[in-house]
Amino acid sequence: MHGANKLSLWVMTGLLAVTTVFFNVYIFLMSLWNYRQKKKWSPSETIILALSLASVAHQLVCYFWMTMVEVDSKCLIMEMPYAVMLLIIYSLKFTIMWDTSFLTFYYSTKLVNTPNQCYTQIQAAILKHVSLAVFLIPLCGLGTCMPMLVVFHSDSVNVTIANRDCGVLIPDTPSGKAYEAMYLILADVLPGVLMVKCCVSISIHLAIHLRHMKASTNGAHGPKLGSQMRVIQMALSLVAVFILFLVIDLYVNYQISVNHENIITLTFFFTSIYTTVTAVVLIYGKGTFWKALIREFNVGLDEYPCLSCLKVPEQKAKPSTIANGKT
Repeated sequence: MHGANKLSLWVMTGLLAVTTVFFNVYIFLMSLWNYRQKKKWSPSETIILALSLASVAHQLVCYFWMTMVEVDSKCLIMEMPYAVMLLIIYSLKFTIMWDTSFLTFYYSTKLVNTPNQCYTQIQAAILKHVSLAVFLIPLCGLGTCMPMLVVFHSDSVNVTIANRDCGVLIPDTPSGKAYEAMYLILADVLPGVLMVKCCVSISIHLAIHLRHMKASTNGAHGPKLGSQMRVIQMALSLVAVFILFLVIDLYVNYQISVNHENIITLTFFFTSIYTTVTAVVLIYGKGTFWKALIREFNVGLDEYPCLSCLKVPEQKAKPSTIANGKT
């Protein structure tokens, strides 16, 4: 990748880093505020908090690596620090993928009732130890990525100094390529399969539920799911964003490993987009977070009357709806 393209990606990733950190720190602070109110964490809040922390850490380490590559253009610093940073980046990416998948799995267990007793007991056992699961996921990610330091080698062959990224490790041996395939299966494909399975279960549940509601009202009015619909939309949106990212990520890694293209910064750029969009989806899924964000956004625009056209309408409960519910 040419220097001008790398510089452009560095700038765009920096802009995405600001949004990623902002939205995920917002989720973290709102979660702490809810904890002070309720004095306990719900399983979903635990998973969301772990996902937000992993996204922030990934973005900071990733952008620090890209910055160091831009500053140390001649690679005067030893390669090991760069390699360790890449190891941390890949392990954090593993954590983000599995935390997202685990969150989707959690919502599917809450929305879908399965008649299989054995499967239900397994789900209950997993959800009973949510804190342990979100602690083990980063450890598994770090353990999965450690072999990179052995089977991957420095990207120093057939690469000009101007077109080189410091400390990049590539799979240039059969064992390295086999390991990279295993890593992509563990970090991308398996969580993707789990998310698709959960997405299918939620979609079937939604279709059955809507059909029953429509039949019970004889089609007099459209069926409504209330707050449950917001959770369904969030879960399905997470899956859609993940699948789109998965396709792009697998293609970029294919170009790196098979065609030996120097485009590793593209993976960081697309991951930054993914973490930003995921954070927005999570905020939307938590109704209190979304309303508070819109309210603070509108209050901030009040300081600049010329920007009043950018205000977002705030949804409020209608008295007529409450009256109809009482009747």
